[in-house]
Amino acid sequence: MEAAAAASSPILVLVALSVALLVFHIGLQGMLATRELGSAWNAGPRDDAREPAGKLAGRAARASANYRETYPAFVALALALAVAGDPTGWGLIGAWWWFVARLVYIPLYLAGVPYIRSLVWLVALAGLAVMAGVLIV
Repeated sequence: MEAAAAASSPILVLVALSVALLVFHIGLQGMLATRELGSAWNAGPRDDAREPAGKLAGRAARASANYRETYPAFVALALALAVAGDPTGWGLIGAWWWFVARLVYIPLYLAGVPYIRSLVWLVALAGLAVMAGVLIV
């Protein structure tokens, strides 16, 4: 694939959106921790290793960690699809599944919704599998 074609790949838009979602995760986690522990803690060196004890801050931290577990696979697959091409369009569909599921996952996790949250996580995983399948076949 030519460099210009790869640069204009719609999957790269999802890579950019995924970075925005990563920043959102970090910001949400930081905001909720700061609300609980205070701005002096946030601005300081955090040598005392205090962790937020509240449910929302903890859930935001776990949701962020969960996102970062699959994020490298998404980026690798998306960039591979941008370079190799996606003649069927299924790679882009899988990327959208992953992104939308990861977006929906946040409020479900913060609200403490069981089972549906796990199902949404599986949709994201299926999106990665579809992306990988396009590259393998």
